Amino acid sequence: MLDVFKGAGLLIYPLGLCSIIAVYIICERLYALRKGAVLPDDLVDAVVRGKDYSGGTHSVLARVLDFANEHKTDPEAVKAFARLELNRMERGIPYLEVIYAAAPLIGLTGTVTGLLQVFSQISPETGLPDPVAFTKGVALALSATVIGLSIAIPSLVAAGYLQRRVENHAVKIDLLLERVLSRNGKSS
Repeated sequence: MLDVFKGAGLLIYPLGLCSIIAVYIICERLYALRKGAVLPDDLVDAVVRGKDYSGGTHSVLARVLDFANEHKTDPEAVKAFARLELNRMERGIPYLEVIYAAAPLIGLTGTVTGLLQVFSQISPETGLPDPVAFTKGVALALSATVIGLSIAIPSLVAAGYLQRRVENHAVKIDLLLERVLSRNGKSS
């Protein structure tokens, strides 16, 4: 297994960095986008029933509702603030997209440089490589691509999942905000 990492050469460092960043973003976004941090049930129920709301003070919905209460006469400002909160929920996801595009390319670069080293070891006298060294060298050169793909595939899946989760939360927040704004418009 250690040979696989050695086969990636110096490019194992950017691949490792991509891996660490991807794991951090995925874990942080999964935690930040959990239902209780975005749409706590008590606040959602209060908005749906048209009651005064309290609780969930650090959630996305609570921040939007607080802003809506402070700016009852300006629904456009409230909608802009809600869009800003949605933008905050997407934080980090674009970096995952960069990682799932870059990691295979970094791995491919490692493979190409490894293959160049392997082919440069062909004997000038015979024009043939040592078969054992050649086979081992090609296998090690391909390890960089395997590592790049093993970083890219989970990043791609996670980015898609997290983006869909943000979109689902955005739709729910939008519906709840319309209810709050229509109630604020009636009370004015």
